[in-house]
Amino acid sequence: MSQSKWASIRLHKAKADASKGATYTKLSRAITVAARQGEADPESNFALRAAVQKARAAGLPNDNIERAIARGSGLLTDGEQLESIRYEGYGPGGVAILMEILTDNRNRTAADVRAAFKKIGGNLGETGCVSYLFEQKGHIRLQGQIDEDELLLAVAEAGGDDAIADESGADVICQFALLEQVSTQLGKAGYETASSALRWIASTDAEIDDPDTAWKVATLIEKLENLDDVQAVFTNFMPAESCAEALAAIA
Repeated sequence: MSQSKWASIRLHKAKADASKGATYTKLSRAITVAARQGEADPESNFALRAAVQKARAAGLPNDNIERAIARGSGLLTDGEQLESIRYEGYGPGGVAILMEILTDNRNRTAADVRAAFKKIGGNLGETGCVSYLFEQKGHIRLQGQIDEDELLLAVAEAGGDDAIADESGADVICQFALLEQVSTQLGKAGYETASSALRWIASTDAEIDDPDTAWKVATLIEKLENLDDVQAVFTNFMPAESCAEALAAIA
């Protein structure tokens, strides 16, 4: 995987971490869906365990976590029927944008997403219009001081594809079907996982070298992430170094 892909992953992660849209509602919904799709016990349901881990890291109270699990397992009913869907579109400069959605009202969500595109620029497209540009992969974020050479060996032994370390941890990429296996093996090898999830990673980048366009793309991503029903936003957006000042204005 190219360095630009890794830069893109880190950009997406930074935007997601900074977004006000990473609310308790989103975290609770992710837990509910994971519990509904598998066992209600995090120990035997990897997707649920990952969702709970992310929620706890964000400070979601245990009571909220337990209610979300109960809602997903059917022990608690409140009338909310969540639907998992994917929206796709093009942002300013032709940048591809793919969104994962959890909603109890598809019409409301579609209207909110279209409004965000209309305000900043771009268009919400038909299913499949950009998804062919992405490949679903497993992404594991490790925390702590990590030796990259040692990590690469551990990742290869666990069945992962690639890894890169930075000052606060490391990102690991693997085939989506091997996410649980790789995460478990890295844990046994002594690495501490901050998060693990499936991500859509672009096969090619859309490099933007115009600061105004880059600002618009980054602003659109932020607005989409701030929508309650949008769980995650993925893009092939790759800003050039000349756009750093413009992006810093909304960081």
